[in-house]
Amino acid sequence: MLVPGPFTITYFPVRGRCEAVRMLLADQGQEWQEDVVTMDRWQKGELKKSCLFGQLPKFQDGDLTLYQSNAFLRHLARTYGLYGKDQREAALLDMVNDGVEDLRLKYAQLIYQNYENGKAAYVEALPAQLCPFETLLSQNRAGQAFIIGDQISFADYNLVELVRNHLVLAPGCLGSCPLLAAYVERVTSRPRLRTYLESATHRDRPINGNGKQ
Repeated sequence: MLVPGPFTITYFPVRGRCEAVRMLLADQGQEWQEDVVTMDRWQKGELKKSCLFGQLPKFQDGDLTLYQSNAFLRHLARTYGLYGKDQREAALLDMVNDGVEDLRLKYAQLIYQNYENGKAAYVEALPAQLCPFETLLSQNRAGQAFIIGDQISFADYNLVELVRNHLVLAPGCLGSCPLLAAYVERVTSRPRLRTYLESATHRDRPINGNGKQ
């Protein structure tokens, strides 16, 4: 049986693709170490060569090394019972997380490739992009629980983290999604998670690597 930890996140000095992992660990009362990679260190090439897919982040759980941030989330979900109560919920959570990933890719493309020319159109289309998550919430205890089921899951951390980023980009984006707005507030009010989100460790770490948000 795999004994969890110690955990190490190797990544650039941003929230980026690791913040949902940090939120999960913090909310589950776990500690982790950060191996912060400067651009100078990355450009030297040795670390890049050692990475399986030639990219960061990297996540270590004891002697287990993983790449791909969604794999980190799923691994921790299995470790801490955050993958739904049965196969049906697990399948739905995979679906939700893939939907989050679709939106995250669109967000990253805007931030890193088309911010000045694309922001207005992106923000205009955003409510429609968020609508599926509002629909899912409406189908689960009238929006008073989590995205799927009655217990928090890895997909909740991933969704909430991404929605919070969008609230910085477009503060009014949840105007047509009242259940989603209440859900984000409810999840981020969990005591250990709130403590982390209010910490300087979180607040001082930029959302993205190019200053756009």
